[in-house]
Amino acid sequence: MHLTVIQIILITLYAFIAINDSFISNSLTQPAIAGMVSGLIMGDLKTGLMVGGTLQLMRLGIAAFGGASVPDYFTGAILGTAFAIISGKGAAYGIGLAVPVALLMLQLDVFARFSNVFLLHRIDKAIDKAHYGRIPRLVLSGSFLWGFSRAIPILLMLIVGDAAVTTLTNAMPEWLMTGLQVAGGTLPVVGVGILLRYLPTKQYLPYLLAGFFLAAYLNVPMMGIAIVGLVAAMLVFKRETSKSSQSIEAGVTSNQTFEGGFDGDE
Repeated sequence: MHLTVIQIILITLYAFIAINDSFISNSLTQPAIAGMVSGLIMGDLKTGLMVGGTLQLMRLGIAAFGGASVPDYFTGAILGTAFAIISGKGAAYGIGLAVPVALLMLQLDVFARFSNVFLLHRIDKAIDKAHYGRIPRLVLSGSFLWGFSRAIPILLMLIVGDAAVTTLTNAMPEWLMTGLQVAGGTLPVVGVGILLRYLPTKQYLPYLLAGFFLAAYLNVPMMGIAIVGLVAAMLVFKRETSKSSQSIEAGVTSNQTFEGGFDGDE
């Protein structure tokens, strides 16, 4: 498959808008959404969802706290989906390529943040000198720099990648392709494992074991396990809410009893 000019423009424009949206809602930059949009633009929604959904699992336990840079799975999902469809190698190949792309884009993320910090200092100086008219221009410049930090690499990779990726994949040995497929299948486990470290796993271990039993021994599909998990979550929430209400009522009753006894002593 060959990318058209319209597809390249749409994907690049989406990357520019989505990365700026990350300061507001952080929804468009989710790997699952990025893979879905890229797959939709390229006419293969299934591959986009598979690549994006897998990368979403890897990203679950990762967050950029305190402005720290983390692997850019957003860009990885876009380019991984595009290259998977261009090469015709499937989602496993795209996932294998998306991981090094995400790690490489981490360096550009640092550069983009540094550029915005420089502009922020310029804004501080403009405020000190009462040059308020420069502030909107500097803020807009920061938005463009932040958007270009993803849009330009994606644009270049899509332009070059149409021919280069096909040539590269044809030259790849079978063992390397197998390795990429294995990595694509195991890396989501790492994301889930990282997430479990920050969740109260020991407290809810029976539910975790129940989910494993349903998947491993009864072959219940993911949707079925999700529904069972939703029901369990609703029951736990109802039980905890009931306990909280009873504790409040008990506290109010004991308080009233104490006040009544105090009045009687008087």
